[in-house]
Amino acid sequence: MLKEEVLENMKKIVSECMGEENPACVTACPMHTDVKEYIRLLREGKGEEALLKVREKLFLPGTLGRICAHPCEGKCKINEINSPMSIAGLKRYIADNFDKEELWDMTTENNNNKSVAIIGAGPSGLQSALDLRRKGYNVTVFEKLPVKGGMMAVGIPEYRLPRDLLSHEISYIEKLGVEFKMNCEIGKDITMEEIVNNFDSVIVAVGKHKGRVGTCVDSPAILNASDFLRDASLNRESLNIGKRVLVIGGGDVAMDCARTSLRLKNVEKVYSTCLENSFDEMTASKHEVKGAYDEGINFLHGYGIKEISLNEDKTLKNITLQKCDSLFDENGNFAPSFDENNTKDLEVDTIIFAIGQAVDGEFAKDFLTQRRNSTFECDPFTLQSKNNEKIFITGDASGESVIVIQAMATGRRAAESAHRFMQNLDLCEGREIEDTKGYDTKLRREVNWDDIKERRVEINELDPNERIKSFVEVSKGYTEEQALFEANRCRQCECKLCMKECMMLKEFTSCPKELFRNYLEKGYEHMDKMIAFSCNECSQCTIKCPKDLDLKSNFIEMRKEYIKDNGNKQVIPAFVDSDRIQMMECSSEYCVTIKPKKKPKYIFVPGCTVPAYNPQLVDKIYKHLKEVLGDDVTAMLRCCGKVTKMIGQSDDFVLRNKIALDEIEKTGADTIITICPSCFVTFKETSNKNVIAYWDLMKEKIGLPKESIGKGKGSSVVFNVHDSCVTRNMSSHHENIRWILTELGYKYEEMHNIKENTRCCGVGGMVCTSRPELYKEIYTRRANDCTQDSVISYCGSCRGTLEAAGKDSLHILDLIFGDVYTESTFDKRSYTSEEEMWKNRAKSKELFIKSE
Repeated sequence: MLKEEVLENMKKIVSECMGEENPACVTACPMHTDVKEYIRLLREGKGEEALLKVREKLFLPGTLGRICAHPCEGKCKINEINSPMSIAGLKRYIADNFDKEELWDMTTENNNNKSVAIIGAGPSGLQSALDLRRKGYNVTVFEKLPVKGGMMAVGIPEYRLPRDLLSHEISYIEKLGVEFKMNCEIGKDITMEEIVNNFDSVIVAVGKHKGRVGTCVDSPAILNASDFLRDASLNRESLNIGKRVLVIGGGDVAMDCARTSLRLKNVEKVYSTCLENSFDEMTASKHEVKGAYDEGINFLHGYGIKEISLNEDKTLKNITLQKCDSLFDENGNFAPSFDENNTKDLEVDTIIFAIGQAVDGEFAKDFLTQRRNSTFECDPFTLQSKNNEKIFITGDASGESVIVIQAMATGRRAAESAHRFMQNLDLCEGREIEDTKGYDTKLRREVNWDDIKERRVEINELDPNERIKSFVEVSKGYTEEQALFEANRCRQCECKLCMKECMMLKEFTSCPKELFRNYLEKGYEHMDKMIAFSCNECSQCTIKCPKDLDLKSNFIEMRKEYIKDNGNKQVIPAFVDSDRIQMMECSSEYCVTIKPKKKPKYIFVPGCTVPAYNPQLVDKIYKHLKEVLGDDVTAMLRCCGKVTKMIGQSDDFVLRNKIALDEIEKTGADTIITICPSCFVTFKETSNKNVIAYWDLMKEKIGLPKESIGKGKGSSVVFNVHDSCVTRNMSSHHENIRWILTELGYKYEEMHNIKENTRCCGVGGMVCTSRPELYKEIYTRRANDCTQDSVISYCGSCRGTLEAAGKDSLHILDLIFGDVYTESTFDKRSYTSEEEMWKNRAKSKELFIKSE
């Protein structure tokens, strides 16, 4: 059974790992469109696949590509340098170039003989209709207007959204079998009571079509934005608003009114006034303000109406504006104050107030309760009416949306609630408000802004002098070249830094969160054992993780448990031989402890790998130590047991390590000198002695052998230095190895991923034995980090592995005690058989004994 601390660590990983977290562009979208994926597909030349990815969430890709307020772009990571991805623009490009009816998903569930009425054919009502029809419901949409689309059809001007495109995309819902009853006004053509009584559920999606007028003056020349835009959409050929128009308001609707007015017959001049003192203070989007400015709209910032004078026939005579001094009172409340002496007179034929809309709830007054802001009382999560359990409110009428994409998300939320209601299911169980609402992602990602030099590709538009002559679409959309350029700016935001670094995790999981969730749910004993035994214990996962999550310790502990569960017998067949070798390395045949003449201060412990590689090097180190330290140093040739620990045999490790510790204790030495990084760490963890690497001892106390200093000055070879991952946190080792190279006179340059960020050579965790192919992948990648053919290591295993990877690989000891190295020619140095390895170990023991 795994220890409690291991289970807690797994839970921490599941809780904090960001591997499954969506990028901000996805979470900011209330419909959670997979922006990252459809952009990736687009830039890979898979346009149809990109379209299908968009259509998984959005049935109006071309429409939304044009008119969506794109909250995703505001949260785009690149927006930190004020140049976000043109997400809507790319969506439009995909829809315009790859959408076709044969790609539309026409599947629905079997008819369940339940019926739903939807009041309103705007974006929220259409989304509800779509979702419920797909679930097998009979859906009827009642619409007061002669056109489908709600404000998309009668509020958004045609120069922004072509009506044929909107109609075509909405036809998808008709083709699915949704019935539409157009020109049908609730309360006039059919009563609310009839609808409530004749349908199993009702969704109210009426939108805010009731405009406001900011004056009590009664005149046919004073219009509200909602009525004006609707008339301009449905009856513009017969619409006459005179030659001069004043639009009041500083939002997007005001810009729509101003730009629409300019396109109507007879209109010669359009004024736009708002209380805000500048373009920057206006609430309208910058793009819409720029469009209006380019088209010649006359802006009057910082003014409000003081007086409206009428002629006897109630036409406009004169409008007096007064300067707005401030918008808010001392408490921050909206309370405009004016300078009545600072005025401006205008003569206009029409005033259009664009200062807000409201829900017209007269049709449902006996069934629903309206709030003061005109929306209907409903539960903000389920959108169920407070008055009638079978009625659900969606879109602007719910108070939960202000833009089209939000309205669609509430339509989806209401549809799910209505479905649960009709199936007698709990309306809340298993749901989160974030399922249909934008939220801030938990993903945190650092970006190298030096890699992002290109600015956003702006979409070309028709010339302002030409476009104001008609309602032809202003935006031309992206060309293929522009779209691909823009798509390639996407950072494809995700975490998964550990997955990109670790060469084994990707075989078993999509990210640590998923993997350890499976461990917790299934139990480690039901998971593939090779997962734990494939970890090479390099800690790179933790180094790369923004939250420093520790995966390695879990795998190490699971190795131990697998073996304990197997009666303390090895569970990986390949490791049986590793255990045999460890037993021999700890046997008296290959081990010796030099008996000191007096109580020494130091004991030199060379480990296993270097003695098996080159016995003469071990002998020369000991002679150097004796030369400078005299009888203050002795030596021991014996394994620390690290391999036994790596293969999971914890009980055997304790026994083998204790033999080494007991031998050291007998000598009386209080400081252990190592040349093996694994020995250094192992003795640091298990002994009560001081432990120092030979490299640090040379720098701090004894220096290099005198005959070695400057010996490499004539060499033309430039070395890379591979740092041991076992001692990646020992900066003194890193620096002193480089100091030694400099003292020797050899030249070196840094390779990639060094010092505390060094990569494992592949031996870690003994994957060289358990997973030979994985081992090869790891050491090949490490070799590719090199910038030179010749590599220096200070770990015997690392040296051998980099030689296997094809590098001219030397141990730092080769340079200190060997001949002058002058050529970068490959000369295989490793032993070629196990027999040769044991022969070298025996020779090392023999040389130690001779030194007594």
